[in-house]
Amino acid sequence: MDRFRTFAYKVSKNHTRTCFVLKCDIKKFFASVDHAILKEILAKHIIDHDALWLLGNIIDSFHGARPGIGLPLGNLTSQLFSNIYLNEFDQFVKHVLKIKYYVRYADDFVVLSRDKQELGNLISPFRAFLSEKLRLTLHPDKVFIKTLSSGVDFLGWVHFPDHRVLRTSTKRRMFKNLQHNARPEVLASYRGLLFHGNTYGLKN
Repeated sequence: MDRFRTFAYKVSKNHTRTCFVLKCDIKKFFASVDHAILKEILAKHIIDHDALWLLGNIIDSFHGARPGIGLPLGNLTSQLFSNIYLNEFDQFVKHVLKIKYYVRYADDFVVLSRDKQELGNLISPFRAFLSEKLRLTLHPDKVFIKTLSSGVDFLGWVHFPDHRVLRTSTKRRMFKNLQHNARPEVLASYRGLLFHGNTYGLKN
């Protein structure tokens, strides 16, 4: 989120220019990871055969809706594997397309620019690379271009030029959970979350 804010300052020239944001989301990412492709990627970077054998067993231990496809949600290994898998996309974005202001967290990613048309032209190569190289699909309902001043929903927060606020659905879920479980450690966890934005009223 801090990287996003830093890029927003740079692109907007300290909020003196319009900053457009292309926001993308991968459809059912964890359920769509191809085991064979993931193991090929790992083999490019790991030479230890025993380590590759172990990682292969971990990957293949998950049986989703389709054979050889998917990673279990919530597992620490899945979080690591997701970054390894999408690093291929990161390299394409940074070194082939030469995009400067790009931020990705898990399967959510954004590109910032002062040129709205430039952002629109990126959607097709993004979609093609993800489909052809990683067998992934951009979510058709979660790809959009917005101005930062209108508010951009990214990683649970709605980002504006000079502040960010908690997403309404997250806020409602937080208060609902606290009605049933207000233990000190739960409150501490939510206070930690609220620390990252403009949430004085919510904290109170």
